[in-house]
Amino acid sequence: MERLDVTILGKDYPLACEPSEKEALLTAATMVDRAMQRIKAGGKVAGTERIAVMAALQLAAELMNANSPDSRLAVGDYKRKIEDMHRMVDAALGAQEKLF
Repeated sequence: MERLDVTILGKDYPLACEPSEKEALLTAATMVDRAMQRIKAGGKVAGTERIAVMAALQLAAELMNANSPDSRLAVGDYKRKIEDMHRMVDAALGAQEKLF
């Protein structure tokens, strides 16, 4: 195993990976960081945890769409799906905050 340090949204994370996986892990960390930076810059989502969840949802949606046999989803449909996921995450996190 090899130690690898990545920075995501200004915070350093030490990771361990096989040397053969290093390049893919660096690419993945860059994708996550960029997604989180875009969401943060948008100013509509507050808090690192919410930003991370939204980035994860966006990246997962992109992956699912790319692997879909019918990957011709219209941009407007894609944006609506992300907005729907955003509302669901906000509702779930809001409900969780009320418990504490």
